[in-house]
Amino acid sequence: MSLKNLKGKNFINLEDFTSDEIEELIELGIKLKKKTQNNKDLNLLKGKNLVMYFAKPSLRTRLSFEIGAKKLGASAYVIKQDEIILGKRESIEDTARVISKYADGITIRTFAHSDVELFAKYSSIPVVNALTDLSHPCQIMADLMTIKEKFKTFKGLKLAYIGDGNNVTNSLLKGCALVGMDIATGTPAGYEPNSNQIEIAKKIAQKTNSKVEIFESPYEAVKDASVIYGDVWTSMGQEAEAEQRKAIFTGYQINENLTKDANKDHIVLHCLPAHKGEEISYDTFEKNQEHIFNQAENRMYAQMAILATIMA
Repeated sequence: MSLKNLKGKNFINLEDFTSDEIEELIELGIKLKKKTQNNKDLNLLKGKNLVMYFAKPSLRTRLSFEIGAKKLGASAYVIKQDEIILGKRESIEDTARVISKYADGITIRTFAHSDVELFAKYSSIPVVNALTDLSHPCQIMADLMTIKEKFKTFKGLKLAYIGDGNNVTNSLLKGCALVGMDIATGTPAGYEPNSNQIEIAKKIAQKTNSKVEIFESPYEAVKDASVIYGDVWTSMGQEAEAEQRKAIFTGYQINENLTKDANKDHIVLHCLPAHKGEEISYDTFEKNQEHIFNQAENRMYAQMAILATIMA
């Protein structure tokens, strides 16, 4: 399998890729990280132009894509929601066709997943899902890269996700299944991951001989886990529910008591931003800060691997 076959392909849903393709992209991310840290001149995308559209605020996504693209030799241009209001001032179809005439690739961070898919339908350049309310595939590529760096393999590992069954969870289910890693979620009743995403992940897991388990109890989920993963209880757009969610998620904090049944050599990951004292305790965060900030750093390298492949 060669990544050259992925040239021009959209990166929107993880299930659009084979297990081999996902693992090769992760390995490429690791190689690009080493080359960048050794001050190697990459220039894999010299002369290319990347457009980045943001309907949501961003720290890691914007900087990791913008700086990563420049390290590859490409130019990067940011468009914010108030500048074009995707689908309002001009149709998504026409916006896609216009940007396709100027650029070689586009990343989109927005709310509706259907907007990204519609854009891709009319785009003649590769489209990267930089986050929607349904999924966050680029984050998961960085997560998997971080796990591979730490444990050198995915086989025999289990990841436990604790908290809200959100877009990150949906993508984690599929990402873990694709690389053959077991995953268990611990979420309150009514806050489980998307049911369709669960079914997609379970079908993938059948092929890779891995497990996808959905629990209400966080303690059941973390049993024998090598990786414990957390995210905020209230995502962007859910601010009105914040106080209600705090009450519901009280027993879902990642702390020393919760993690005692995990593997002794387990690590804790968090996709950030972290609300310490809520979804993760201060002590647990600081104990695992090296892994968490390596995970944040790997956003850039995982995305560089994606861009270098599909925009080549």
